[in-house]
Order: sequence, then C-alpha cells, then structure tokens
Amino acid sequence: MRIFRFRRLAAVVAIVVLFVAGTASAQARTGTAGGAKPTVVLVHGAFADASGFNQVIGLLQRAGFPVIAPANPLRDTAGDAAYVSSVLDTITGPVILAAHSYGGIVITNAARGHDNVRALVYLGAFAPDEGESALQLAQQFPGSELGDALIARRYPIPGSADPGTDGYIDPARFRAVFAADLPESTTRLMAATQRPGSVGGLSGASGAPAWKTVPSWYLIPTKDKVIPPAAQRFMARRAGSRVTEVNSSHVVMVSHPAAATAVILAAHSATR
Repeated sequence: MRIFRFRRLAAVVAIVVLFVAGTASAQARTGTAGGAKPTVVLVHGAFADASGFNQVIGLLQRAGFPVIAPANPLRDTAGDAAYVSSVLDTITGPVILAAHSYGGIVITNAARGHDNVRALVYLGAFAPDEGESALQLAQQFPGSELGDALIARRYPIPGSADPGTDGYIDPARFRAVFAADLPESTTRLMAATQRPGSVGGLSGASGAPAWKTVPSWYLIPTKDKVIPPAAQRFMARRAGSRVTEVNSSHVVMVSHPAAATAVILAAHSATR
C-alpha cells in the first residue's frame, strides 16, 4: 500500500485537468483520439445523494470524461449492488467505478462480473471483505460518532408484518458528524435533503469483493467522524489500494473535490 499526501497530488490536479481537457479538445479537432475515455460511474452513500459529486463531475467533464452518477436506492446491500450492476450493463466501454461511504460496499459487489471495470476508487468509503457490513466495520475501530447521532424512523413494508427501519442523522448534529469542514449554510441544506440509510443496507453482509481482482485507489479523509480513518487504512491495506490522505471531513468529494478528482485521474492513468 503506497500512501500519498494530498498536497503533493492535488497541487497539480488543476493543471492535469486542464491538460487532459486541452488534449481531448485537440484530438477532437484533429481526429487523432487514442481511444474513448472510460466512463466514470460515481455512487453515493447514505445520508446523501448524487449531487454531492457535482464539483467532481464538473472537473471530470471538463477533462473529457463521460460521467454517470446514479441514484443509489439505499435499501439493502444486495439490491443496491444489483441496481448499480444494471447501470454498468448499459456501458460498453471501460469504466472507473468510484464511491463514497456506504457506496463503497455497493461498488465492491456491483463490479463483479464486469470485465470492463478497470479500477475501483474509494472516497472515504467502505471496502468490505465477504461477510462484513458497514456497521460492523465502522464499529471495529474507535472514532465514529455516527451511531449516537442517528434517528430511527420506521416505515411499513407492503406485504410484510414487520416494518422497515431507516436511519437519519439528527440535523442538529449533521454538520459536526458528517461535514464539519463545510459552511453551516451548506450543511443545513444537506441535512434537510439527506436520504436515509436503511438498517438492512447498513447491516447487510457484503459478498465476494471485486477488489481482489480489480485494482483499487483509496482517498482517506483524516478527520472522518463517520468511518474512522483507522478503519479505512485497514481496508485499504487489505485491498492493496494506492492511498492518498487529506485533512477532510467524511464528505471528502464535497469539501475537497480536487483531491477526489486527482485520485480518479490517477486510477485512469495507471489503467489506461
């Protein structure tokens, strides 16, 4: 496992994006493109939605990459992975599959059976082994403040006598736990629009991990209060990921979009 500090990697990311964008534009004008760029598929986690990737999407699109950021159902591990897998079924060219938080469990499973997935990128995300769950991994190492901040809400399941349970982050604690390095005006909106994570999804066991056969990259936010950095280092080391660390809250793709983009570009450069 190789570890890179954010400053060294992100100091050149704007130059890289501009260079790649300029190269793509020149190739388009001259018809000498060296093959299609991979589609970057971005999968969000719980307590969030795909809009959290907006700044990353903008950087990638300017660099000439097609991007898809589907709505993760956030219902259960197997079902969420099957949905993202169905999105991958529609892509014929190469894919870089990136995720945040619980989305990491989803891509770890969704990538199986897709030979066109060139790289997995974990952005403050879970990278489980078979049989592990998000809750298990978060509780395995000290430092997570998520559990005490959750509010449970039950909802009826048609055809079932047992209700389902969703978890929301208490709006009063959302910023401190989830996004402490973002302005309060931003986190108030994020808290109001958060999508809940189902207990079934967060406690569901993962299947055989794609990172055993697909190369992986990992961006670790060192101020993460949802997934302890120690847990992320453990998962990254086990997966053999190339690691970058950045002084960030859990929502690293929102507060440090350049760092997140730089890791995705590094994965592309190494697997092209």
